Amino acid sequence: MTGDRALCRLEEIPAGGARGFPPAQGGFTGLVAVRRGGAVHVYVNACPHLGIPLESLPDRFLDRAGRHLVCTAHGARFRVEDGFCVSGPCTGERLEAVEARVEEGVLIVPAAAGL
Repeated sequence: MTGDRALCRLEEIPAGGARGFPPAQGGFTGLVAVRRGGAVHVYVNACPHLGIPLESLPDRFLDRAGRHLVCTAHGARFRVEDGFCVSGPCTGERLEAVEARVEEGVLIVPAAAGL
């Protein structure tokens, strides 16, 4: 579709891993993509508790077991599959999901995602 944003090739996200993406031009908030087998889950990279980016180091989004996304500012933990916060000060809230698709091996999101 016109105006959509290509983030990267799927193989550029490690299997079972996560990768961050800067905001679109003119945007304020980046994105995070997590790859689980053939599925990719994309979220706005902002903790619902404070609105700050989840990671303090580039591409460091997952806990040691690779099971949850973690906000390094206060330790909130989010399920990869749906962004639901299972522990921390924002328990019960969710990360903002972003519609994503893979076309010819490329991860694509709507152009407005992450603004």
